[in-house]
Amino acid sequence: MSENTLTASVKWIDGLTFVAESGSGHQTVLDGNAPGTAPSPMEMVLMAAGSCASVDVVNILEKARQQVVQCECQVSAERVGGIPNVFKSIHLQFIVTGHNVAEQHVQRAVQLSAEKYCSVAKMLEASVEMQHSYTIKTA
Repeated sequence: MSENTLTASVKWIDGLTFVAESGSGHQTVLDGNAPGTAPSPMEMVLMAAGSCASVDVVNILEKARQQVVQCECQVSAERVGGIPNVFKSIHLQFIVTGHNVAEQHVQRAVQLSAEKYCSVAKMLEASVEMQHSYTIKTA
């Protein structure tokens, strides 16, 4: 396998509960029941999009020497209904908290994540309407 290859395995526990393990050895539980005992696979997609974009935003803001003390990404989505019940739209709302955080840096970080760096969002945007917004709070 090349260094660009990622792997994972998913093992059935019982009912509709599974444990997923990444190639790097990290595990998480998923549950297809509604409501379940763990996130559903579709919830995991939302969490992946939010965390991928958050990594970008924080990294870009740190490189811009912004004094960020917290970054939260609230992710909401609308599904089409019917089967398959895929996402129609996803909205990533960043709440950046810090000291003297410049709006132009936050705007640029969110834009760069959306347009260039977030692999998960770039993959999803082929079939899902992706929206990004931000709020800045003073620490």
